[in-house]
Amino acid sequence: MGSNCTVLQGVTVGEKFADGRPPHDYPQIGNRVVIGAGAILLGNVVVGDGASIAANAVVVDNVPPGCVVAGSPARIIRSANTSDGSR
Repeated sequence: MGSNCTVLQGVTVGEKFADGRPPHDYPQIGNRVVIGAGAILLGNVVVGDGASIAANAVVVDNVPPGCVVAGSPARIIRSANTSDGSR
């Protein structure tokens, strides 16, 4: 986990398949990331710098820097390049 991150209550960060066998694939979280309450981040995903993850989102794919993701599974609702939610 990078620096200056905010992680709210009830967040789960872990392996997608916790059967005890290597390789162990955990999420990599960049700098200045905000993770909402109850969010779940699973497996070998990379959360880019400045990204925001909505409450109760389930992240199983990479999150580009500066994007906002929400839903289950999480999808981009605002990209770093636009402010209106378009890609």
